[in-house]
Amino acid sequence: MASKVIIMGAAGRDFHNFNVHFRDNDAYEVVAFTATQIPDIEGRVYPPVLAGKLYPQGIPIHAEEELSELIKKHNVEQVIFAYSDISHAELMNKASLVLAAGADFRLMGPSTTMLRSSKPVVAVTATRTGVGKSQTTRKVCDVLKAMGKKVVAVRHPMPYGDLAKQVCQRFETYADLDLHKCTIEEREEYEPHIDRGIIVYAGVDYARILAEAEKEADIIVWDGGNNDFSFYQADLYITLVDPHRPGHEVNYHPGETNLRMADVVVINKIETASPEGISTVRASIERCCPDAVVIEAASPIFVEEGHKIRGKRVLVIEDGPTLTHGEMAYGAGMVAARKYGAGEIIDPRPWAVGSIKDTFAKYRHLQDVLPAMGYGDRQIAELEQTINAIDCDLVIAATPIDLTRVLKISKPAVRVRYELQEIGSPTLEEVLAKFK
Repeated sequence: MASKVIIMGAAGRDFHNFNVHFRDNDAYEVVAFTATQIPDIEGRVYPPVLAGKLYPQGIPIHAEEELSELIKKHNVEQVIFAYSDISHAELMNKASLVLAAGADFRLMGPSTTMLRSSKPVVAVTATRTGVGKSQTTRKVCDVLKAMGKKVVAVRHPMPYGDLAKQVCQRFETYADLDLHKCTIEEREEYEPHIDRGIIVYAGVDYARILAEAEKEADIIVWDGGNNDFSFYQADLYITLVDPHRPGHEVNYHPGETNLRMADVVVINKIETASPEGISTVRASIERCCPDAVVIEAASPIFVEEGHKIRGKRVLVIEDGPTLTHGEMAYGAGMVAARKYGAGEIIDPRPWAVGSIKDTFAKYRHLQDVLPAMGYGDRQIAELEQTINAIDCDLVIAATPIDLTRVLKISKPAVRVRYELQEIGSPTLEEVLAKFK
């Protein structure tokens, strides 16, 4: 009889692992996915068009809180853990829960989940969310494009809408973002590539996505999400570490996996980190991947009309995932507020509504910053309502996109951008020279 399986996920690697290993595999019966981290994923169904011939009704997606009950109800034999940015301790807490309910607990690695491309692949990954993957990926694309290469970025999945319509998505223009009804989180990752003339693919079925990307790419750049490892086998594996969170590089899953697989390690934010933090991550690199090339880098901020900040009562909006499961208390927006002399930084919590209020309740380390949560139309509307209710003079928006294209903000706003800047040698251009 087929072994009964539940896949624990967050609308990303869980679907990928199913597609490459369990779909059309009659040795297994996947009775459910569970979901966490991302709002409103549970209650949906992984659709038949993606689930394959063994699941004509699709596969239900439940809240992770139901896991023990589901294991017992379906006599589940294996539980596959398939999401990212979780501490090793919390991961083993979940393993203990599964074992106590009677099932095996399984992690799936590169040999069973990575796909091989016919084109060269550069993978950009990290040890934690919010370390600077996006600006590093942009820099990698810029360097390869300057070599005359046709670069296509494939972004880690963010399928938060109609899964059947998100099987394979291609983004070349802003109109494509509107066509696919992208969330704020999706726009934050796709828009900067589009601004540079880089085509982006994303979706749910990464074998099909790879086949399409290969048709128009000389080189494929894997644009990683959270601290997950690449879905594709890479010819150059780049991992970022954060000296602002020293020790996290060996204490979070699967970030430590990325560190141990790295050909190149980028120590980012080095200009604002403590010497002790830098020393700690260097020791981890030496212990886990001593043969990796180490690049030191900064993420300087660029503020449009920064003079407007001085003396003002400001609301700081930061990248959502960086603050939530990335566990950062602040980001580039707060750095800009302090650098340009804000008179007062407003605590947004008293004005938060709906799911934004729930976010603050869940992530209690957040105080004087507003995470740009926008995983669906309802949450985007609640974010807009929260912003417009706050009593402030100016909004500092430090998300990777122009929020005013998505939200109607009733107050003056300045935008904060950040890019990767290598310090000294080696540089990304030097390590990417192998692809000339």
